[in-house]
Amino acid sequence: MLPVIDLREADLPARIEEACRSTGFFYVAGHGVSPRLRSDLDAAAREFFALPEKEKRGIEMARGGTAWRGWFPVGDELTSGKPDLKEGLYFGTELPAGHPLPLHGPNLFPRQVPELRRLVLTYVDEMTRVAQEVLRGVALSLGLAADYFSAGYTSDPTILFRIFHYPPAAGEGWGVGEHTDYGLLTLLLQDDNGGLQVHTPDGWIDAPPLPDTFVCNIGDMLERLTSGWYRSTPHRVRNTSGRDRLSFPFFFDPDFSATVPPLPDRAAVTSDGRRRWDGQSPLAFEGTYGDYLTAKVAKVFPQLHAGLQQPKNR
Repeated sequence: MLPVIDLREADLPARIEEACRSTGFFYVAGHGVSPRLRSDLDAAAREFFALPEKEKRGIEMARGGTAWRGWFPVGDELTSGKPDLKEGLYFGTELPAGHPLPLHGPNLFPRQVPELRRLVLTYVDEMTRVAQEVLRGVALSLGLAADYFSAGYTSDPTILFRIFHYPPAAGEGWGVGEHTDYGLLTLLLQDDNGGLQVHTPDGWIDAPPLPDTFVCNIGDMLERLTSGWYRSTPHRVRNTSGRDRLSFPFFFDPDFSATVPPLPDRAAVTSDGRRRWDGQSPLAFEGTYGDYLTAKVAKVFPQLHAGLQQPKNR
């Protein structure tokens, strides 16, 4: 069972260090996000996914351009080159049209579910607060100042918020295959159906939903920052509940234009001998976070790759 860490705990840094060194996953309690906001968001998302495909295509991702926002159908997103058995909505920080950076700009919201706009933007604000709070604990766990991240890498964070709908699985197909996350932190709200699995030193384990918690996991950029002291951990999803499953992953990442060098004085950890899921090392990357993220998401949606090019002058 993954540990449950309350953000109000006096020994928060030590608890976070233990979790990040062992599995890279933990449950976050004491976050202060309203249960009403979470349930209303779930209800609005279900209303959208119940629409006919023709109506959902009114906000398909091709209409979002380089902002990378909107809806995609089952099978359009890839993990390690294989289609995922899920459909989804992509959101981010609400910004003006024509923003010069890829993955930045206005969100697309469905006219059929008008309340989704307010709920998504409120949820993004709330989760940004929670993520900064978790990162304060992470910073302290690394012997850094509490504001190390918020005053630097995440003073203007890259926010990627998703709502995923997993139809009941047929056969051996995976909703999402084995992968790690790109950035610093992921905070996941999941419904009651379960389906998330995490790879631990003891093998794959379930990470079922627990009341009033988020699942938190660290991503590749935090592994890079710590030179492997903290590890981004493979995970996967299969919906075997026989019901429609919704999940709400909130990805909290560095400033798009920030370079992400390893932190000083962090020792690399000896490998456990298990080959990384994609055969790549996040420690080998050089450049800005925007360069890194753009290359990654282009693999997820290759059909949109041509339009997702970061401008050379900005």
